[in-house]
Amino acid sequence: MRITLFCSAIALMMASCSPQPEYAELNGFTQGTTYHIVVEKIPGLDVMALRQDIENLFTGIDNSLSIYNDSSVISAINFNRSDLTDTLFREVFRASEVISAESGGLFDITIGPLVKSWGFGPDAMKRFNPSMLDSLMSLVGMNKVRLEGDRIIKTDPGMFIDVNAIAQGYTVDLAADLIVRMGIKQCLVEVGGEVRTAGDKNGMGWKVGIDAPADGNFTPGADIQATIRLDDRALATSGNYRKFYVENGVKYSHTIDPRTGYPVRHTLLSATIIAPTGAVADAWATACMVGGKDAAIAFIEKYDFLEGYLIYSDETGAMKSWVSEGIRKMILTE
Repeated sequence: MRITLFCSAIALMMASCSPQPEYAELNGFTQGTTYHIVVEKIPGLDVMALRQDIENLFTGIDNSLSIYNDSSVISAINFNRSDLTDTLFREVFRASEVISAESGGLFDITIGPLVKSWGFGPDAMKRFNPSMLDSLMSLVGMNKVRLEGDRIIKTDPGMFIDVNAIAQGYTVDLAADLIVRMGIKQCLVEVGGEVRTAGDKNGMGWKVGIDAPADGNFTPGADIQATIRLDDRALATSGNYRKFYVENGVKYSHTIDPRTGYPVRHTLLSATIIAPTGAVADAWATACMVGGKDAAIAFIEKYDFLEGYLIYSDETGAMKSWVSEGIRKMILTE
């Protein structure tokens, strides 16, 4: 008995004396929003050098995929100055093709002409009228654009590719991959509310908030609907409570249905999707918002790589939620 007690005491003392992991935080601005990164400090880590690597990565993504950057690869394609792509564009395009097919066309990166005509995007000026619908819809459809080697082929020069609904998720993937390649096994990357984690924060778990879809809730994390534990996964939320305008008493959201050409109008207020990667979570959150509550539930139950937290309004206007079983097990507070 004495030996057992002695050994237990030694083990307890060793555990209490072992150094606790320390974490560094990086914060800044990118892609018109904020980023927040937490990494475990490992021997030899140069935090300032890591910050510079991250900033360089973000600049590279902006120079490839930003429709707000006139000199980006995607802008050159959209304005027919070039048909040449780069690695980042090709990876996002191929991922978009897959998710477009899986979602039955609800996710579509060729929706740019419609987004612009409804007053969203780089030249936000509403000029849509029903007489324009047929001509606009002729420019929309993943079957009207394709990759041939390093080049993108558009069937009509008026097509405008917009990858904003997948780019931030893709960004957190690339940032997390960069950090892990440096030998850091525990990290959290958040860009504009899209999150990717690596590891489990040394057993403590990464805690991530799901925003409440209230009009005027413009800051991720300011109004939390639920807190979940997110280890080695990615999370993205799409909703119509931040990007919209009201005209003649009608609310027009930035989520456009590529099947109809009109902003969506249904009871689904926000869709939070958890998936293996940020790009997949980001794109599927958009597809769910386009499809609405019933379609979103069907997708989440069909694909085992998706989990979902849906917030919708019932027939009385009260806010309700639907939560998949996988996310239900992750909830810490609600």
